[in-house]
Amino acid sequence: MRATRPHNESDCPPIPLVIGPSDEGSSTVAGGTPALHICRWRSPAHPARFWYKLRFVRVLGVDCGSELTGYGVVEQRNGRGLACISAGVIRLKTRDPLARRLARVFEELGSVIRAHRPDVVAIEDVFYAVNAKSALKLGHVRGVAMLAAAVQDLEVAEYAPLAIKSAVVGYGRAEKSQVQQMVKRLLNLKETPEPPDVADALAIAICHLHTAATLERQAAGGRRARR
Repeated sequence: MRATRPHNESDCPPIPLVIGPSDEGSSTVAGGTPALHICRWRSPAHPARFWYKLRFVRVLGVDCGSELTGYGVVEQRNGRGLACISAGVIRLKTRDPLARRLARVFEELGSVIRAHRPDVVAIEDVFYAVNAKSALKLGHVRGVAMLAAAVQDLEVAEYAPLAIKSAVVGYGRAEKSQVQQMVKRLLNLKETPEPPDVADALAIAICHLHTAATLERQAAGGRRARR
């Protein structure tokens, strides 16, 4: 487990816990997905007191497309910001039958999940397209991406395009070039992520981590208020 252990707690095993703003022990985003992972340790001196630490959370962001499907694995490193673990694009041949293209996406994403072991998969939510046929194909790819996560026992978080851009750029209608530049800056990359599908996938992962961090701060504030 990628976790941070408090001082003087070496003899106390960590208890994985999902914490949110309420006392129910869970915090979710779209689709009922756990938004963050916190480990807690019981204090030997004060049995009723716990330490809470956000552990390293690794997110696979997927930008679904019928020709190019981008993916990016981003890790939240406690106290050290965000880090890009891996990123790339799955290029599909338009002349191939749709079923074969979907199989390729499923296989490639499965390989990425097995190689990098993310804690959660984040994708872009359904949006309305002018071209109904293109929207239908995109829906197929989204379904395959969700299936690739589900067979690996991973939850899937879904975010609206406006929410993703707002989380990364601060403006819901930002241009793709602006998203690329902000992703490069936030992840401290040497080069701008190309093609834009890769930057979009990384942005989706960053959006999930920013949402998790916000909910964690709200949870911490609620705990302090109840003391």
